[in-house]
Amino acid sequence: MGDGDVAGDVAEYFTLVCDDPSYTVVLFGCGPCELDVVRAVREVTGLSLWHGRVLTRRAPVAVREGLPQDMADEAVLVLRSAGAQAEARRELESGRGTAQSP
Repeated sequence: MGDGDVAGDVAEYFTLVCDDPSYTVVLFGCGPCELDVVRAVREVTGLSLWHGRVLTRRAPVAVREGLPQDMADEAVLVLRSAGAQAEARRELESGRGTAQSP
């Protein structure tokens, strides 16, 4: 068994571990407490209050993209606790869901 075999095994393991699907956090609406949702958007995204308000008023909108499932679920929980309607959606893998070119 040479060093090349071990390196190949490590690369394969690393690829398999890192192939977790990405999730997008989608905000559908802010409900009756817009200011609370704007603050939650600020917490989740790191945006200023002004940019958070602009983003909130554009609902439905993707608030965060490319997150692992646990971080996406946590962001959704923060938004929902502020009164927003939000969910985490699994992103399509590249090459899937697109039409084949002729």
